[in-house]
Amino acid sequence: MSYRKRPGFDIDGGDEVHYPTRPVDKDKAEQELVINIKKATSPDETAPKQKHVRKCIVYTWDYHSSISFWSGLRVQPILSDEIQTFKALITVHKVLQEGHPNTIKEAHGQTGWLETCARTIATDGQRGYGSLIRTYVQFILAKLRFHRLRPEFNGLFEYEEYISLKGIDDPNEGYETITDLMGLQDQIESFQRMVFAHFRHSANNECRISALVPLVKESWGIYRFITSMLRALYRRTNDHEALEPLRERFDAQHYNLRKFYYECSNLKYLTGLINVPKLGQEPPNLVDSGNAPDLPARPTTATPAPPPAPSPDAAAVSEQARMLKEYEDQQAALRAQREAEERQRLEREAQQQREFEQRQREQAERERLAQEQLVQQQMMQYSNQAVQQASDYQRELLAMRGQYERDQLLLEQYDHRVKALEGELVAGAANIGAQMASKDELIKQLQDQVTLWRNKYEALAKLYSQLRTEHLDMLAKFKQMQLKANSAQEAVDRMERMERDLKAKNLELADMIRERDRARFDVDRQKSSHKDELERLRRELNFANERAGDAARSKSSEVSSVLGKYNRQLNELEDSLRAKQLQIDDLLVKLNNASGDLERLREEKDQEIMILQEGMDSTIQQLSEAQQNQNISEEATDAQIDTLILDNRKKLNQIIDSILQACVQKVDDAIYELESPSQAGNINSTPEYTLSMIEKAVNNATDFATVFNLHLGGNEGGDHVDVIKGANEFAQVLSDVLINCKGITRLANDDDASDKIVAVAKTAGDVGLRFFLNLQSYKLDLLQPAQRKGVAMRNNTEAGMALSRLSEIIETLVPKGSKGGLAKANGDIGNIVEQEMLNAAQAIEAATQRLQELMSRPRDSSRFTAVDLQVHDSILSAAMAITSAIARLIKAATESQQEIVAQGKGSSSVQQFYKRNNRWTEGLISAAKSVAFATNLLIESADGVLSGTHSLEQLIVASNEVAAATAQLVAASRVKANLMSKTQERLELAAKAVTEACKALVRQVKAVSAKQAQEEDVNYNNMAVLEFKRREMEQQVEILKLEKELGAARHRLGAMRRAGYHTEETD
Repeated sequence: MSYRKRPGFDIDGGDEVHYPTRPVDKDKAEQELVINIKKATSPDETAPKQKHVRKCIVYTWDYHSSISFWSGLRVQPILSDEIQTFKALITVHKVLQEGHPNTIKEAHGQTGWLETCARTIATDGQRGYGSLIRTYVQFILAKLRFHRLRPEFNGLFEYEEYISLKGIDDPNEGYETITDLMGLQDQIESFQRMVFAHFRHSANNECRISALVPLVKESWGIYRFITSMLRALYRRTNDHEALEPLRERFDAQHYNLRKFYYECSNLKYLTGLINVPKLGQEPPNLVDSGNAPDLPARPTTATPAPPPAPSPDAAAVSEQARMLKEYEDQQAALRAQREAEERQRLEREAQQQREFEQRQREQAERERLAQEQLVQQQMMQYSNQAVQQASDYQRELLAMRGQYERDQLLLEQYDHRVKALEGELVAGAANIGAQMASKDELIKQLQDQVTLWRNKYEALAKLYSQLRTEHLDMLAKFKQMQLKANSAQEAVDRMERMERDLKAKNLELADMIRERDRARFDVDRQKSSHKDELERLRRELNFANERAGDAARSKSSEVSSVLGKYNRQLNELEDSLRAKQLQIDDLLVKLNNASGDLERLREEKDQEIMILQEGMDSTIQQLSEAQQNQNISEEATDAQIDTLILDNRKKLNQIIDSILQACVQKVDDAIYELESPSQAGNINSTPEYTLSMIEKAVNNATDFATVFNLHLGGNEGGDHVDVIKGANEFAQVLSDVLINCKGITRLANDDDASDKIVAVAKTAGDVGLRFFLNLQSYKLDLLQPAQRKGVAMRNNTEAGMALSRLSEIIETLVPKGSKGGLAKANGDIGNIVEQEMLNAAQAIEAATQRLQELMSRPRDSSRFTAVDLQVHDSILSAAMAITSAIARLIKAATESQQEIVAQGKGSSSVQQFYKRNNRWTEGLISAAKSVAFATNLLIESADGVLSGTHSLEQLIVASNEVAAATAQLVAASRVKANLMSKTQERLELAAKAVTEACKALVRQVKAVSAKQAQEEDVNYNNMAVLEFKRREMEQQVEILKLEKELGAARHRLGAMRRAGYHTEETD
């Protein structure tokens, strides 16, 4: 976001106190500034929020000063934390880039604070930000030094804002300007390399990535400016060899920038904030500018030619030539001196190298003679074993001594090299000092010349001001002559302006309607996502309850804390969902009010147009003479309307591209969850439900491709709202397909089958990604208009083939007895579905009657105590609540199924609708059977607990099975249900009631188990030592046995679940 041209602000205001044109309380603004600085530099390892940084930038534009910003940074405890320091440097960099020009001037006095930031963090810091902070401070200081020397550049180096352009008129100064810009570009290159080098693979890198955002903007501005300035230099000078060093350095920086932008484009967080530039494979041609952007030209005005300026006298020209000649002679002498010193240094190095090689040869000769002498001694004394060992030691000693002497030679050579380098540094410092002294003298002389030319320029400016005043007087007289001729034209212009206002209001009304539809869609999507999140948390809570039940006897206190934690989290999420629902309702009310206001405004405009039309009838006769001018005005208006339409179409294409990119991100996240070994997917998913989701994905892909082609052709039904809706629906259902495919891998026979399902599902997800990417506008613009419609249909065909292959793989998991049963039925599918739903309802009624019989059965007080009877009553009451909730669930599911059939069959029959959607029908029947089976299992478990044949754990398992079957039925109905459906909402509420009742039953059973465990506790403090040890060993043996039985039971459970989907169905 740029604040370079805010209306009402005087950039060249000097040091005067500026008061903003809009009503602003300065004390309140400074308080808000301190709050924004505190939030932007929070200790969390996240990127500084854009809204906080933006408010700091706006403050500098409001008051033309950044003193309060720097004061706010100083009072914050930034230096105590390395993350806060790094985020403060990012904020400072962005404010320097986009803040008021006075910000850079005032930042020159804050270099001491920046250096303190670099010295505060020792070594690399606890979180690895130490070296990044020091390098960042060095870069900011280098940027400030550049702006101090060249204040005509702004913070982002936008060449449209470059004021003087004097560096191009003078090749020497242009050369130095380009050199300084390239030096700053090298600083950016070194810092971005260090940022990438400090990325952590297992942690969040958002804070580090945010530092790359201002670097990308600044490097792109410098690159464009260098390109334009080099092209200007090539046009103004014929000596291309003198510019060759700059060209080579420019080429190297081009390749480095291209690599940098490529790495940035792979960071999804960064591409979501800014558009990363794209450079070509090869550097641009600097000799031939072509269509590349150039530096802006100076503004020209059509004024009378001023008298020629007085030519400079010969004395001034000769004096300037003499100074340039002296400067060139001094530079030539310094270069000759440096070349002589370089030759001497090379000769010294060659001499030292020859001496070192001679010493090495002498040392090798001495070692060879010593080895020969030792061999002779060994041959003479070979018979004596002790002497042989001594000779071995002596040989090793000689080898070590030779190694020591070689090391001494190397150290001596290194000492000579260090002394030579120190001498070179001293000589280089002296040369640099001499150069700086000569440059200072030349600059002083040139400043005198500049003063002389400035005086001459002021004289010309006075003459120009006089001529401009005369020209403005002539223009005023000319305008007065045209007022009478334009009276009729003004009426026409007013009419056209009102028509344009009406069209603009119509466009705003359409935008508000689309915004309302988008908000409603966001509401539905947020509801769906929050419901899925609650379902996931409930499943996690059930799993945690099961684990807590296993350890209830030994860790009852820990179980209570864990249950309380999960219950609090669930309550917090439900409160958050209700709060967001209220916000969404308020937004919808505001949208409806805005729609009413727009309608009222439209009616008022219509009345005004009617009044103007009546007034225009009386002026038609007068407008006949100005018909030709009117035609010209109409053509200009049509051109403006066409321009407005093109701009709106471009904006709509950008919105659609962003929606398609969001769909790509959603599918990419689903692919990541599919491939991640730590994610289990939808553990309640079944092959039938997954097949129905695949069928829905195929239909949505076809609908999306059709709507997109209508959108490209501008036909009816291809509105951008329909395109966005189709893209979101297709992306959501494709994501659900991948997550459900991950969930049904638990039913595969072996790992190879599971890997095959994941591979085929990933292929389908990749095809969906390419589907969305290929439809983006920048890719379609590369094709001919006739070829664009084929892109959507071709990608739709690929997506359909990939989903068909996935459907074939998943069909192998469907029970053999049910494959194709509904697809081959001859017209009685509706009766089958209604019969299954009726059977489920009858099963629930039978279960309710059985529970009532159990509750009315007399109590056996001789067998059970009063406490046991009370526990039995509470269990029966909870089971009765579950069956009542399930009955309401079945009723709501039946109503939802009937509504779906009535809305989806169209002119066809019910049997044809079921046969056409056989996958969804099979999933619905399977879910109804699961609910009936789980309910009967729950009643049998409750009866067994009362009679003593079943345990409390079996009752918990049956309750969890009821909750899973309920979730499966709701998911099967949700596949074909419409958004904002009342029957579907009642079904969701009924499913929630069943889940709550199951949770209540599980809580009661666990409370009974905890109470039994407390009664069985033994006082181990008074137990004898031997008895205590014996009991401890018995418990360890029992734990090992139970763990072994648990592993075997889990293995058998997995085998049973897999076998349940590969055997014949039984009644």
